[in-house]
Amino acid sequence: MTHPTPVDPTEATRAATAVLDTVERAVVGKRDSLELVLAGILAGGHVLIEDLPGLGKTLAARSFAQALGLPFTRAQFTPDLLPSDLTGAEVFDQRNGEFLFRPGPVFTGLLLADEVNRTPPKTQSALLEAMQERQVTVEGTTRALPRPFHVLATANPIEHEGTYPLPEAQLDRFLLRLSFGYPTAADEWDVVSRRLDRRREEQSVTEVLDREGLLAVQEAVEDVHVEDAIGHYAVELVAATRTHQHSLVGASPRGTLALITCARALAVIRGRTYVVPEDIKALAHPALDHRVTVKPELWLQNATGAGVVESVLSQVPVPAATEAPAAVGGRA
Repeated sequence: MTHPTPVDPTEATRAATAVLDTVERAVVGKRDSLELVLAGILAGGHVLIEDLPGLGKTLAARSFAQALGLPFTRAQFTPDLLPSDLTGAEVFDQRNGEFLFRPGPVFTGLLLADEVNRTPPKTQSALLEAMQERQVTVEGTTRALPRPFHVLATANPIEHEGTYPLPEAQLDRFLLRLSFGYPTAADEWDVVSRRLDRRREEQSVTEVLDREGLLAVQEAVEDVHVEDAIGHYAVELVAATRTHQHSLVGASPRGTLALITCARALAVIRGRTYVVPEDIKALAHPALDHRVTVKPELWLQNATGAGVVESVLSQVPVPAATEAPAAVGGRA
């Protein structure tokens, strides 16, 4: 596997800012949320967007694919979707009398798994190998997925009829879970006025990076420095979710890794070569909420994973911010 040509931190930040500026031309007024989505992508992972219909989830996924120069496919998850509909299948070719592999939508650069909670667990699990191992196994043959490969999945958090809750193992594969929320009145009018000026429904954004450029920026993320104090802060936050009085199951070490890797990506986006405590705090809810399970007897009290994370954020001491790293080295 060839490694991409590395870019310096300033160039990586410039590229990330250009991507956000471009996507924001289509997805109005969601800069903070878009920043988190891009952090998940630059960290090399997958993002789950839980929100109501019509708030720009699909538009955001398509816009990121266009701005990052990635092949884009959209899979609409339904109750009758089969695993082979995602991974592909062996098809018999009568002309030459042999089986040929017909790849499914996971063979892409950015996959939009739309309404991922509307398909049964058997099909949901077909994504697990693709998301974690970047490969799929069909009829005993393992095939590598393109690189880079990212999943942006959407789910409706309100409507539960005809849905299948995501198993904890699959939720854990998403680096981040977040929502966009309703726009402000000014942003909503901006959306309407842009549609009137555009004179058509569809919209697209220009390509800012290509595949090699994205891989190079992802490599730059690996050079972001993490002070020991910051790393221990992240570890203590995650450990506190396991001992919290409302927790049945706290976040796993994978949650700690998600917190650190995404914080490094966020540092690049914000123009730094080192992580500060504010990066960890900004990512605590997106990285940890979905990894915390509260005790069943507390459901009627509206106890949530977000409440546990908010509680530990207020309890765990925050280390002093460092103005500059002692050394630039990607040590986590």
